[in-house]
Amino acid sequence: MNILLAVFFISGIFCSTGKPFGWITSKPTATFTQSNSQAQMSIHWSTRRSGDQHNISRQDKGRSYSAKEVTKNGTKLYILNETDISLIKGKVSTMVVPALYSLVFAIGVPANLIALWVLLFKVKRLPSTILLINLALTDLLFLLFLPFKIVYHFLGSIWIFGETLCRIGTAFFYGNMYGSVLCLMFISIDRYLALIHPFAAKRLRSKGLALFFNILVWVIVLSSMSLFTFTQQTYNFTNTDIVTCHDFIPKEKQNTMFLYYFMALVCLEFLLPFAVIVFCCFRIVRCLMKSQDDHTRALKITVLVVVVFAVCFLPSNIVLLLLYSRFSNLYFEYIVCLVLSSFNSCIDPFIYYYVSEDFRSKICLSFTWTVKNQKSDSSTRFLKGETLSSTKKNSIGYL
Repeated sequence: MNILLAVFFISGIFCSTGKPFGWITSKPTATFTQSNSQAQMSIHWSTRRSGDQHNISRQDKGRSYSAKEVTKNGTKLYILNETDISLIKGKVSTMVVPALYSLVFAIGVPANLIALWVLLFKVKRLPSTILLINLALTDLLFLLFLPFKIVYHFLGSIWIFGETLCRIGTAFFYGNMYGSVLCLMFISIDRYLALIHPFAAKRLRSKGLALFFNILVWVIVLSSMSLFTFTQQTYNFTNTDIVTCHDFIPKEKQNTMFLYYFMALVCLEFLLPFAVIVFCCFRIVRCLMKSQDDHTRALKITVLVVVVFAVCFLPSNIVLLLLYSRFSNLYFEYIVCLVLSSFNSCIDPFIYYYVSEDFRSKICLSFTWTVKNQKSDSSTRFLKGETLSSTKKNSIGYL
């Protein structure tokens, strides 16, 4: 856990500095002027050295380095210069990013699979359990798309899976990321009601309401991701084998359609849930501190929830807004921050599920009985939801 948090801290520094590695001195490049068959396009990188930044006019500060669009026989062709190509195929994009995504995948998939299995079959189906099932499912779906991004970056930004899968995958990637944010918000509300308003919670916390929240999450996610499925996401270049997926869009779309889209997305599906989570956790901390009982562990976990959420999602969403504005050139920083946000999917199981001693006991006991005696009566009683103490007693009597 401490190692993962250290990785997040280092990655957060990368996101905030603008020069995460010494060999990168990228700043906005001059854009191509439109004439005849040539039109200005942009890709999410920058190539001009920092010493030349004062030569860039305010209106030229788009998202990154420019690519030249040439129309030949009615077909639009795109050209990148050699410097830009070397940046795209650099070590950070082709080695560091896929390595970090692979780490997230290797930890997150088994952790969420085990958590989902326990939540579905080993614990009582409470309203909070239903919300946690949706969180585990959302994180798992997010992680299952990572192999496509790993291959994409490892090949040097060459998308080999086609336009349709790029559109679906992009919507899948962002959708499940923001779906996790919404799930965390509803889980925080559920815990807030249970602790701060216990009498109202008896009336408000129901399986039906929890199921409604889960459905609402998916309705919001599916509707908000529709833009990715209806707009072109892949682009080829004539002088290189690079085939980008979501990393290259016309500049006019960047400064209009996508800018307003991501402004709404960040405000409604990140800032609002983040404010709700902070409020709920703040009230929970105040309540625990006023209690005469020792709630040190619960306090630490509550604070950890807010810290992990902020560290994972805040940098990427801030950079996302700046990235799609015409005054920022932060795509490299956003790539690093996007990797950082993906770590949330492998941390969630440890701060929402495995932190519970009873949850860990159910996992250990289940695997023990599965290996030793799958057909024992005590194992059967455990599957029906008996408590840990009664299971131990019955198993001793059986043996």
